[in-house]
Amino acid sequence: MCGRFALYTDPIALAKKFQAVNVPEWLPSYNVAPSQAIPIIRQEQGRRAFAMTRWGLIPSWAKEINTGYSTINARAETVAEKPAFRSAFQYRRCLIPADGYFEWQEIANSKIKQPWYISLKNQEPMALAGLWEHWRGRDGSEIGSCTIIVTSGNELMQSIHDRMPVILSPETWDTWLDTTNTNKQGLQTLFTQYPADEMTAWPVSTVVNSPRHNSEECISRIANGG
Repeated sequence: MCGRFALYTDPIALAKKFQAVNVPEWLPSYNVAPSQAIPIIRQEQGRRAFAMTRWGLIPSWAKEINTGYSTINARAETVAEKPAFRSAFQYRRCLIPADGYFEWQEIANSKIKQPWYISLKNQEPMALAGLWEHWRGRDGSEIGSCTIIVTSGNELMQSIHDRMPVILSPETWDTWLDTTNTNKQGLQTLFTQYPADEMTAWPVSTVVNSPRHNSEECISRIANGG
């Protein structure tokens, strides 16, 4: 799964990177957690645009807001059919920018898990495959929300965790965002493991375990297993 990530690239640089028509209203964060408002990129009138949505998808048919962790991720294998995600998969796909993400590795004979930070080797922001949804409460309140699609881990991830987010390469962005594209099978072919040799990972301090901590220390390398 992907339950925490970092996004600290300057918003203006992000807009340029993703060729968006606007700049996200975003304060760089080294420890983005579920239920927080995060920037996504979606297609609006044929152009890429940023929007702020809550991380943790709220299905449009939900009677109440569910802030649980069950919808922060959607499994690539079932996202097209699962009731919570299938409508968004068909019509409301997005990119979720991230400089890197965190995963926790189980340690033999220990209750403590070792956090790792995973990013691209070139240190460029990555585009995670996501879905967004629009929810309206009985009182007329409206909330935009999103989820990150995850798949099985590649060779780099296998020793850390068995899952990883779907990372989309630039040549697939328009295909994924195209709101007129309803070819389920074609879209699912994009759910490939990102090449392990283009990624890197290192252990970080357990300071990242608490979303209250938000500094560069969260992504700083420590001695392996420290």
